[in-house]
Amino acid sequence: MTGKLKRVIIFGFDSAWTDRPDAPGAICAVGFPEEGGVQFHPPRLASFPQAQAFIASARHGFNLALIALDQPSVVPNATGMRPVDRLAGSVVSYIGGGVQPANRGKTGMFCDLAPVWGFLAALQPLQDPDRARAALEGLFLIEVFPALALPALNESYAGRLAAPKYNPAHARKFRLEHWQAVARTVGNTARSLGIPALADWAEGMMAQRKPRKADQDRLDAAICALVGVIWRAGPAGSGAMLGDLRQGYMVTPLSPAIRLRLEAAAARRNIPFHLAD
Repeated sequence: MTGKLKRVIIFGFDSAWTDRPDAPGAICAVGFPEEGGVQFHPPRLASFPQAQAFIASARHGFNLALIALDQPSVVPNATGMRPVDRLAGSVVSYIGGGVQPANRGKTGMFCDLAPVWGFLAALQPLQDPDRARAALEGLFLIEVFPALALPALNESYAGRLAAPKYNPAHARKFRLEHWQAVARTVGNTARSLGIPALADWAEGMMAQRKPRKADQDRLDAAICALVGVIWRAGPAGSGAMLGDLRQGYMVTPLSPAIRLRLEAAAARRNIPFHLAD
């Protein structure tokens, strides 16, 4: 993987969709300098302006930067749900999770004044997942979805109603052992990708006895970053782009079970499914 990651920095941004000061998102970064080694910027809470400033600062010295954003970034529909949301839902609903519909009618999230559009306008990243895998320089952004990525990173989550309940904000459903298992999955994935500092950080998160919602946001930011690393440098077939840049898309890693379910659902719904080359 290292050849495609040299002088590349990957950002994982679990935005809060809205920009409430009392409920920020979280952002982290993994950088691969020319001289070797790996830089890790641990997940921190961040508003959209703070994330923008962090990206602008941390990308200095790197030829290519890739932002893996956990928020719909192409939303042309005024109402309803994007086709790609329905496709993601074929997996996420099956394992017991949910997909929030993205449409421009959602005030504060996707209306004309929503903060995500100002964030994109300020940074002007290129949304072209294929080029994000092959380019040698530039600033790119891909939309990702941790709830869809997790059953690919850990196939024990791919069964019927097997999604982990690791959001502390949902106190009735939250399970500490699920929190620990997701943090372990993040750590194991990071070690397999050669990012020991992120793996060590995840072990610290696994040890938390009373995680808060902000901790889950930080954990999701780390998942976003891992998806970005896999998309940039993983072998052919390790990920897929679902949907398209006109009606909305997502990038996700794949496992055999998840690939089969997504391919079948995409064929039924006539939604583009493009494997990483």
